[in-house]
Amino acid sequence: MNKIINDPVYGFIAMPEENIFRLFEHPYLQRLRRIQQLGLSSLVYPGAVHSRFHHTLGAVHLMREALEVLRQKGVVITPQEADAAMSAICLHDVGHGPFSHALENTLLPFSHEAMSLLMMEQLNRENGGRLEMALSVFKDDYPKRFLHQLVSSQLDMDRLDYLTRDSFFTGVAEGVVGYDRIIKMLQVKADQLVVEEKGIYSIEKFIISRRLMYWQVYLHKTVIAAEQMLVNILKRARALALDGAELFATPSLRFFLRHSFEGPDALQDPSVLTHFAALDDYDVYSAIKVWMEHPDRVLSVLCRCLINRKLFHIEMGNLPFARETVEATEEALRKKHGFTREEAAWFCIADSTSNNAYNAASGQIFMLLKNGTIEDVSKLADHLHITALSAPVVKYYLCSLDEV
Repeated sequence: MNKIINDPVYGFIAMPEENIFRLFEHPYLQRLRRIQQLGLSSLVYPGAVHSRFHHTLGAVHLMREALEVLRQKGVVITPQEADAAMSAICLHDVGHGPFSHALENTLLPFSHEAMSLLMMEQLNRENGGRLEMALSVFKDDYPKRFLHQLVSSQLDMDRLDYLTRDSFFTGVAEGVVGYDRIIKMLQVKADQLVVEEKGIYSIEKFIISRRLMYWQVYLHKTVIAAEQMLVNILKRARALALDGAELFATPSLRFFLRHSFEGPDALQDPSVLTHFAALDDYDVYSAIKVWMEHPDRVLSVLCRCLINRKLFHIEMGNLPFARETVEATEEALRKKHGFTREEAAWFCIADSTSNNAYNAASGQIFMLLKNGTIEDVSKLADHLHITALSAPVVKYYLCSLDEV
């Protein structure tokens, strides 16, 4: 088998591994074609309509490249370990729900990482235990820890692909990273994934690009406003459904609207996995289009505004918005649109968001110096400003309905 895939970012990608190709053919992976990588970001960047499936293809490609580079440098990686690492990166996003991160802990009361693990365990059973080593790598249980770092760390193949791919499809040039040079500079020292010292400027650019992509794309204020509308749509629909109201929904969406889940034990219910594996962006979009005419005013107005891109007005600042400001905004909504006090609360949201481009606490990026020692990238004398990029940046926002 020698499948060739034409990827718009990397060109022609070869997929000679039959096991990996079989994973891509599974319904769990094919479902990712129907989940947009950037959720509602296409409302700001019209080209950002690429899918989680695209991203998975790219991450597997970069993993193969990285493994080959490390082997050429004398790092011992068996064929079984290479297969496990590629399987793990292939399945790292399989647990994403509709609109990616937007609906985590809203419609779906569990993280995508927990669902990815659940789906990997199911695939392992279906494949007679073939994914045992991949699961070990994914969970960071495997003795060669650098394999897990290639899958999930501050400098993994996931991040290298999504920054490269998302900047390509949004057209945000500031997000472009030198993924090829970074991969060529990878090495393993004392079972630790490191970057050779001459790759320092590529790593610096990688960290800066990540910061810029978060504030220009992932946490763009209009994207935040749209996602808050989507969250409130699903919250309102769920409240109505639990109260016995009639709502159009596909069977899988109806399952999550009409069930309350508490704690990690919810994932033990086999029907959760069954319905989750059938749920994608299309379920949510089709329901929202029908709910535009629902008799509940809050739900119908929110749905019409999102579908027609009449998004919340949003203000952002460095300090929390005063309660008096929020109350005044709600009062203005009641006067302008005739909402009740309870209804107005659905159209006014005050919250915050944060990001730090480099978080050493969740895994460091180590540089391999010419003298053979390794050092955290933020500690290098000429690059102390990376420490500043490690500090979380918090922004507060106030969203409210502008027009119906």
